[in-house]
Amino acid sequence: MKYYEKDESMVSRKVVDELILVPTRQNVTELQCIYTLNELGGRIWELIDGSTTVETLISTITQEYAVDTKQAEFDIQEFLDQLEQIGAITSKVVNGVEEV
Repeated sequence: MKYYEKDESMVSRKVVDELILVPTRQNVTELQCIYTLNELGGRIWELIDGSTTVETLISTITQEYAVDTKQAEFDIQEFLDQLEQIGAITSKVVNGVEEV
């Protein structure tokens, strides 16, 4: 099973209907990056806690939003991959070979 957890160096703040992510690392190039998440992205961010599986994320989002499971699976995985690329989250696989 694959899990994601938030990187401790990423700070989030809700502003109206958006969630703002700000890296707090000391690298100059990263200090110039601020990420804005829409309502759905913010909801996924809220659900990421290090113990919620990707399958649970998909199930929760399909229950809360009008989206079919296949589309939710694709969109959520793509979003998680983007968050991982910017260093906002890290992934781990439990009961498997890979741990990132």
